[in-house]
Amino acid sequence: MAPKLPTSWASLPPTFLLPDTFLPLIAKRGVKYGWTTAPKRNKPARFNQQTAGLPTLEQSPAAALARKARTLPLRTGALAIKKGMTALYDPETGNRTPCTVVQLDRVQVVAHKTREKNGYYAVQMGAGWKHSSNVTRPVLGHFSGAGVSPKRFVSEFRVLNSDGLLKVGSSIGPEWFLEGQFVDTRSNCRGMGFEGGMKRHGFKGQPASHGNSKTHRAMGSVGPSQGGGSRVHPGKKMPGNMGGQQVTVQNVKVLKVDAEKGLLILNGCIAGPKGCVVKIQDAIKKPWPAMPAALEEIKETLEATAA
Repeated sequence: MAPKLPTSWASLPPTFLLPDTFLPLIAKRGVKYGWTTAPKRNKPARFNQQTAGLPTLEQSPAAALARKARTLPLRTGALAIKKGMTALYDPETGNRTPCTVVQLDRVQVVAHKTREKNGYYAVQMGAGWKHSSNVTRPVLGHFSGAGVSPKRFVSEFRVLNSDGLLKVGSSIGPEWFLEGQFVDTRSNCRGMGFEGGMKRHGFKGQPASHGNSKTHRAMGSVGPSQGGGSRVHPGKKMPGNMGGQQVTVQNVKVLKVDAEKGLLILNGCIAGPKGCVVKIQDAIKKPWPAMPAALEEIKETLEATAA
């Protein structure tokens, strides 16, 4: 009868232990191991390996801020209310320029977001006014800590570094923007509700006669059979909710600035109906306004107003 094997490998004598070359390889993965301890593959050009010659991806907050350095404005933006559209006429040439009128209503700095605490730099702006009885107590404490009245609209504006963080409680008017500069506007477009395929996607519709029975504006079949899997594929254009999402209009030129009435005259049209909230910030695809002197004057005015 053959002897029984020991119940534990630890009780085996050293002569029975296998050498390391016969043990299975346990590859470890991670940054501290150089992503993997496994041997290199026969085809090093495949996949994103260290020997494939591909650039090493940087995954850190510092690297993310460095990538966004070209697209983050140097200063904060402002919140405005769309008042409607009008036109400006040039008496010399007679050209008519359609434009949009927006108004800045008690725009103030409410809070800051810093890289040390939040991971990025941003300025929280508030506009409008709300009665203290219509604000929850936590939100009311947030405004009270900043020393500003309750705001109806609050939004954040990303900035490049700490130089773009204005003093909390500072007010911003239309003079924050200069005539002739370009800005980006963000606002929610007009909501249409639940709409059909013809209005939402521009479908042609079905014939008006020749056997058509009450399906003139219907979209028809939506899913193929047999060869298509007998299902409706994701992303199929169908009736549904239309409008109501944020739309960005870039490179909008500032035509006029009326600091007394708090108005900005912007060239062309922007998204949204009358009374909607518009976020205005320096355009990222145009050279940022070279106005260090004007910016210093505005900061001095803001500090004097806050004091």
